[in-house]
Amino acid sequence: MKRKLVIAAVTASVVIGGGAAVAFADDDAQTGAPQVRVAEQVAADRAEESTVSSSKATAAEVIAAALRHTPGTAVGADREDDGADAGTWHVDVVEADGVEQTVAVSPDTGKVLGVHRDTDTDDDGDDDDDGREDLAALKGADVDAREAALAVAAKGAVTDVDLDDDDRATVWNVDTAKAGEWQVDVRTGKVTQELDD
Repeated sequence: MKRKLVIAAVTASVVIGGGAAVAFADDDAQTGAPQVRVAEQVAADRAEESTVSSSKATAAEVIAAALRHTPGTAVGADREDDGADAGTWHVDVVEADGVEQTVAVSPDTGKVLGVHRDTDTDDDGDDDDDGREDLAALKGADVDAREAALAVAAKGAVTDVDLDDDDRATVWNVDTAKAGEWQVDVRTGKVTQELDD
């Protein structure tokens, strides 16, 4: 009788509450009290389990995850080809002060695995100059690294996004797994295929 009243009360609360909670009656052998779990928790558990088995994170997704973790400007993203980090994405983020951080992101879940400061030094020994130069090259740009990855994603799975400001125009160089290399203009967003010389 007690169990029927509990189930009836929970059912009524679900109907009145618009389905915000779902109850699972499970007699606990020690107390005899039913266990109740909220529907959102059940959904969260399922989502957590499916994240690991879902498809690989895209370049645009890993860039967004890196920027949520380490705010700044993404100037590059690439998947490691070999070694212990094979498959892991490394996103280069330049902070407002010119400091460049490399954010490692899981290829399976899109979660940040770690961050380290980029200590590659240039000729004068200052490792922040490269970051400042990248920020200067992107001044007035309308297309960021994530948008460049999205623009090329229709052509194939993106494996690398890099800022190229060595030529006359500043562009994003975007590599795909099977469809070759592409360039995306940082100001216009125009996508062109990079042909072999």
